[in-house]
This record gives sequence, structure tokens and C-alpha cells, in this order.
Amino acid sequence: METISYRPRGVCSRSMEIDVDGGIVKDFRVVGGCNGNLKGISSLVRDMPVDEVIRRLEGITCGMKPTSCPDQLAQALKSWKK
Repeated sequence: METISYRPRGVCSRSMEIDVDGGIVKDFRVVGGCNGNLKGISSLVRDMPVDEVIRRLEGITCGMKPTSCPDQLAQALKSWKK
């Protein structure tokens, strides 16, 4: 299992940690941001393939911001894949 530490940009959350095992997201934790929404996202992406998380979440915006916490999760996973 590998833990990805990511500092999101342009959103309220301050840090993200994603546990990945064999290309599958095993856990997602966030400091800051909208607690309930991020717990929901964590539950939904658990046991989902990394590529599917990216496909579903990349490009989601938050209000007038060009990004969101879900989009930042996708960006963290894309960076990890490189």
C-alpha cells in the first residue's frame, strides 16, 4: 500500500492523503474543507480504481472556483500516476 500526500490548490481543504493499493483507492482523508461532503466522497471512492476516480471527478468546479476538492483528488491521483 502506498500513501499519497497532496497539498490541494484553490480550495478550502489544506491537505489530502490517499491510500492506494494495486491501483485501487483504499482510503481518502482530508484536513479542512466541507467535512460532510468530503466524508461522502471518501466513502464513494473507497475500493474504486484510480482511473475511474479520475474519470468521474476531474473537472468538477466549486461555485466560481475553477476547481474543487473532488477535482483536486483527481489531480493528486494523476500526479501520482506519472
